[in-house]
Amino acid sequence: MHAIADLEFQYCTPIQAATIPHALNGRDLIGKAQTGTGKTAAFLIGIMTDLLDYPLEGNRKQGEPRVLIIAPTRELALQIASDAEALGKYADLSTVSLVGGMDYEKQRKDLAAAPVDILVATPGRLIDFVRSREVDLFNVEVLVLDEADRMLSMGFIPDVRTIIRQTPRKGEERQTLLYSATFTDDVMRLAEQWTHNPVTIEIESERKTTDNVAQKVFLVSSHEKYQLLRNYLRVNGIERAIVFGNRRHETRALADRLSRDGIKAALMSGEIPQNKRLRTLEDFRSGKIEVLVATDVAGRGIHIDGVTHVINYQLPEDADDYVHRIGRTGRAGSSGTSICFACEDDSFLIPDIERETGVKLECIHPDAELLKPLADVETIQAAEASEAQDEEVAAAEAAVEAVAESCAEQQDVEPKMTETATDTEQSDEPPAVEADADSDADAEPKTDEAVASESEEPASREQDR
Repeated sequence: MHAIADLEFQYCTPIQAATIPHALNGRDLIGKAQTGTGKTAAFLIGIMTDLLDYPLEGNRKQGEPRVLIIAPTRELALQIASDAEALGKYADLSTVSLVGGMDYEKQRKDLAAAPVDILVATPGRLIDFVRSREVDLFNVEVLVLDEADRMLSMGFIPDVRTIIRQTPRKGEERQTLLYSATFTDDVMRLAEQWTHNPVTIEIESERKTTDNVAQKVFLVSSHEKYQLLRNYLRVNGIERAIVFGNRRHETRALADRLSRDGIKAALMSGEIPQNKRLRTLEDFRSGKIEVLVATDVAGRGIHIDGVTHVINYQLPEDADDYVHRIGRTGRAGSSGTSICFACEDDSFLIPDIERETGVKLECIHPDAELLKPLADVETIQAAEASEAQDEEVAAAEAAVEAVAESCAEQQDVEPKMTETATDTEQSDEPPAVEADADSDADAEPKTDEAVASESEEPASREQDR
């Protein structure tokens, strides 16, 4: 509870309130909810409560996790592991992540450091460790499959089957939890194979997008998309947005062009090395990067609060991807905006998206200001910069004038002070003279010899010269 308070969780989301009690009772679950509604916390809180209530006694072997969580992408797996560490901050629980594209030897050392309570992994890397016998799944108590639909679409189901065969049997020996934003018929059939008498929970199943995400479609031609994107980012002062494209080479070119035009943009796709992807996500989270250009596969792992806009530069070819794209904004009850750029090449996909989401999309033509040629925009920006510079110069001149006036006032005061001082000095001289006269009067009268001596002294000094 201390960690939950630190994370400022005050109330359960619908998926958490509906699933945690069943999970604590040991039931298998099939949870279906929108992206960003707290699915990760839903299964982690229940799992950690169970691990703390029923600790294992005696010595435990290395590489034998009590909980196994499988995720389709590296970013999602690492995010789940990070959430587990945050929630288990004050609990003596060990969390290890095994994902591809990162240091294998370091992950091996993490496994050997201490008995593992929670193991979060991607299918391929986990199989590598299982085959090398560095991970033993025979004592897994809870199995979690997150975003099972994505695993199916990415072709991971054979690997998942291989992994599940290494775990105890479903039912009394193993609890199985499946969570995802969407479930196809194929995934539901797989869920039935991997679970025992599951409780199926659907949250807002009729509408797959949240009400706190405003959705809009701009109807433009393909050659107007870039200037619309750049103008939209500038006019709205957007500081944290994700722009989605369908192809790696297209997203790469888009990210490069935005960077050349002075926008803090970066690319997030499968071709980027894992270490660089993690640095990019951290820079995006901290605000060093304002626009993240991503493909659907990489975008699935982006779980960052505060994303205000998701821009579909190209409409997704699979309507299910649209649901996951806009799930990157409007998370945990916050508001967000989803913008689509529909042109002659992809506008025919709009009806499929509307059927998938159950939402009628607002299709409009952008304002003329958003379609201004980039040269005009640069001219406007230059004029704005010049105007700001003029204001700064005027402010500086005003400050100089104020200082000059202050100096002039001081100079007016100084002559008066000088005159006063002079008058004082002149008034002091007569008393000094009178004092000398008085002193001479008080002296004894000189004799005739003394006067003659004084008159002779200058003559003698003259002769000496």
